[in-house]
Amino acid sequence: MKKTILSLTLLLATGLLFAQKKTTTSAVISFDATTSIDKLPKAENKTAIASLDTKTGKLAFEVTIKNFAFSNPRIQEHFNGEGWMNSDKFPTAVFKGDITNLKAINFSKDGTYSVTVLGEIIIHGVTRPIEADGSIVVSGSKISTTSAFKIKLEDFGVNGGAIAAGKVSKEPTITVAAEF
Repeated sequence: MKKTILSLTLLLATGLLFAQKKTTTSAVISFDATTSIDKLPKAENKTAIASLDTKTGKLAFEVTIKNFAFSNPRIQEHFNGEGWMNSDKFPTAVFKGDITNLKAINFSKDGTYSVTVLGEIIIHGVTRPIEADGSIVVSGSKISTTSAFKIKLEDFGVNGGAIAAGKVSKEPTITVAAEF
């Protein structure tokens, strides 16, 4: 009897421990580099991997570059080519960071919480620090995260004629969303 109670207690404690880290393989990352000249450089990737540790505030996203879908296949080809993202050489982009105001979030209470995340983003093989504001929505057992921020393509060694011609924004907006 004592062994059964001990086993059940350990099993329950283990389940609670692992419940603090949430993961998904269907996070959505959008890339919007539209300009007044060209509305086509806009893409979405619905296969990003994301994790959130509700105890430590660690947040991470990883996305396969080739999985960004553009409305125009030719733009998608250019985006993945050597002159742009060079997705054969740099197949993923990664963000790893920490929620700086973790204590303001009650993961066991429904609500919308404003957050700031501080971390590093790796794009095109280049690592840069980044700080982004976002929100976390707790609803029952679900946690949703969203954030939108701009990056400078030149900071990551991405440049090209379309940027110089004004057809592609020098500072596209990146939007990330995940439901855990």
